[in-house]
Amino acid sequence: MKKTKLLVIMLFVTLMVLLSCGRKVPEGMIFVKGGTFQMGSNDGEGNETPVHFVTVSDFYIGKYEVMQKEWQEVMDSNPSYWKGNNLPVEQVSWYDAVEFCNKKSRAEGLTPCYSGSGEKITSNLSANGYRLPTEAEWEFACRGGSRTAYYTYSGSNNIDEVAWYNSNSNSKTHSVGGKQPNELGIYDMIGNVWEWCNDWSESYSSNSQTNPRGASSGSHRVIRGGSWNYYAGICRVAVRIGDRPDDRDNILGFRLCRSTK
Repeated sequence: MKKTKLLVIMLFVTLMVLLSCGRKVPEGMIFVKGGTFQMGSNDGEGNETPVHFVTVSDFYIGKYEVMQKEWQEVMDSNPSYWKGNNLPVEQVSWYDAVEFCNKKSRAEGLTPCYSGSGEKITSNLSANGYRLPTEAEWEFACRGGSRTAYYTYSGSNNIDEVAWYNSNSNSKTHSVGGKQPNELGIYDMIGNVWEWCNDWSESYSSNSQTNPRGASSGSHRVIRGGSWNYYAGICRVAVRIGDRPDDRDNILGFRLCRSTK
């Protein structure tokens, strides 16, 4: 059994090397090979159903939640309640996160993904700049992409191995990367801070979808992953809630994403 598992891992690593040959992965990001997965859960809250098939294209996602040192370099400020270079930035609204994405994109000579202001912000997800992940991209990456074992949590069925949550966080955030990563090498996708997604919050459809972008308008933006002050049941991979895009709290942070084109 161990030899078989080792062989599978070796084959997967070889495949990923071939797929990424000639591809320069942006610093601090993980390449996620697109694929099809079952999004949602029949074992949780009503808004996690119906389970449906979703296909996502290749994308890049942050290896870690955006850290305070990264925020300070771009925004020249630090709104976080707990201070520390490697702690996730928090107390940032969806609007703040979008502004960060655009400023970082411009600073690196990339095309910003967002335009407009306030409730009239629109997104061009095919631009090469930084952006927030769609809810589908977030869940696909959280589950481990095509390598998913459909764990309850991101990378494990034992939450203490992979997340800071109310039973082990000592009521505060922790430096990113302190727990085990998931199958793709991504850290803290559950626990530590909730992560803003690009989408407006809406109910799931039972139809199969390709690269869903969420509703065209709404009152709440999706946040995923749970945080340092939530219990294990709210930190499951499939849990989804929404928050006002202007809300700021010490449980709210985000993770960067980029399209591969």
